[in-house]
Formats: sequence, structure tokens, C-alpha cells
Amino acid sequence: MNDSVFDVFWGTIIAWFILALVAFTILWKPLVGPWSQERAGLANLRQAEQERKILVEQARAEKEAATMRAEAIAIVRQASQEFPEYRNQEFMGAFAEALQAGTINQIIYVPTEANLPILEASRAP
Repeated sequence: MNDSVFDVFWGTIIAWFILALVAFTILWKPLVGPWSQERAGLANLRQAEQERKILVEQARAEKEAATMRAEAIAIVRQASQEFPEYRNQEFMGAFAEALQAGTINQIIYVPTEANLPILEASRAP
């Protein structure tokens, strides 16, 4: 008779545990759903803010690059106006760099005299 009371006690405890587990499972979504949705919304908001900041920084960097590019163009224009031979020197420098890098895949013959290129400006009248 003692075992039967013991079995009823544990049977009741197990039944209540299973009932609580089923109730917890059924009520989990309504109880935790709004909280998890709020957290997901905050995460999406933070991600959108971060993406916006990244876009702003990219735009700022592009603006600075464009400003520097414009300044460089102005400097080159001024140098080419003050020194007419500047363009020829730049061309020869770029040509030499391309030769060293091996990016030129055709042979260009440049007329020379004493291993110096003959340029229009250096021709005698």
C-alpha cells in the first residue's frame, strides 16, 4: 500500500510537469513573440543606420577624391601653360614606365640622334 501512494505521488508530479511543459510550449509564442519582434526590429534599425553611415562616408570620400582630382588637373594645366615641354616630358616618362613594366606589346620607333629623341621643339629651323 505504501508503494501505491508513492506511485500516485510521482504520477501526479509527472502529470503536472507534462501539463506545465505543454502549457509553456503553447504559450511560448504569445509571451516571447512581441519581445523577439521588438529585438529583430531594433537589429534591423541599427543595421539600416550603419549602412546609411557607410554610404555617407563613401560619398564624403568620393567628394574629397573629386576635389583632389580637380586640384591635380588645375596644377597640371598650370604647369603645362608655364612650361610647354611639360607634356612631352610626361609622355616620355609614362612611355619609359610602360616599357619597364612590359605593358607595351608593340614596337614604336622613335627617331633619335645620339640616343636622344628628336622632338619637334628641338628641330633646327
